[in-house]
Amino acid sequence: MSAYFLLAVGLGILLLGGKFLVDGASGIAVKLGMSAGLIGLTIVAFGTSAPELLVSVNAALKGNSEISIGNVVGSNIANIGLVLGLSGLFYPTKINRRHIRFEYLITLLVTGLFFLLSLNGSIERWEGILLFCLFIIFNFYLFWLEKKGAAEQFKEVEEEIEQVKKLSWWMALGLFFGGIVGLYFGSELLVENAVLISRNYGVSERIIGVTIIAIGTSLPELITSVMAAIAKETDMALGNILGSNIMNILSIIGLTAMIEPIGVAEAFIKVDFWWMLGITVLLFPLMRTKMQISKFEGSILLVAYLAYMYFLL
Repeated sequence: MSAYFLLAVGLGILLLGGKFLVDGASGIAVKLGMSAGLIGLTIVAFGTSAPELLVSVNAALKGNSEISIGNVVGSNIANIGLVLGLSGLFYPTKINRRHIRFEYLITLLVTGLFFLLSLNGSIERWEGILLFCLFIIFNFYLFWLEKKGAAEQFKEVEEEIEQVKKLSWWMALGLFFGGIVGLYFGSELLVENAVLISRNYGVSERIIGVTIIAIGTSLPELITSVMAAIAKETDMALGNILGSNIMNILSIIGLTAMIEPIGVAEAFIKVDFWWMLGITVLLFPLMRTKMQISKFEGSILLVAYLAYMYFLL
């Protein structure tokens, strides 16, 4: 059977597994009395990063560290350039001062730290522990904001909660564990066939990681953001995207390195990290112009992403 077909099947199972995991865990959380804010900050936020996490851990354990790093670096570039760029083309993405003073600043600092930790050619276990500890601190701060009522409203989460309220305990548990199984087998298929394609066609695992796998695992963010833009509900878009980038580095790289130290190829340090830093820095003046990402700013981000793809391929 074609490696491309199996890779697509693996991606489909992975994304479906992530959806089942979020729905099942949200259903359990509702029955335990958790608020929409806490569910949004924990289960939904972590659940949407679950596909990237499983792929990165699976790849690292198999010795395919270029896929682990490429998945996160490529996803972070795609989130800003592709997802935010396309969203801006459909409808302006609103920006408030908290986005700039908090989420954006944290994203920039975390991205810079990721780059510095990678300069010696690997992310060691102690560095993974450092990143994951920062992830815990970041989430405690979000909990504090949520309790103060300063966090963003979780409209999307509230809508999702209404859907999962009807789930029985058995259905919620079934979706939760089914999601975990789907994530495992989906990541197995995705990693194995990505490696096979790279070897058969002489393409580096790094290129496969930052393109096919990164875009594939970013599909939930892309679809959600574009649909929100079409519906003219972009209030939470930027916060979600920046939050996803922070989660990718602190939780995914952190947890993966804690399980298995990750090697960082020289090409990442010389090329991809600079693109990730560059597009993150580029976002700042675009946000500050009219406090929104409209068609003009969205076009610039999208062109930057396409330039990165052209440079790679």
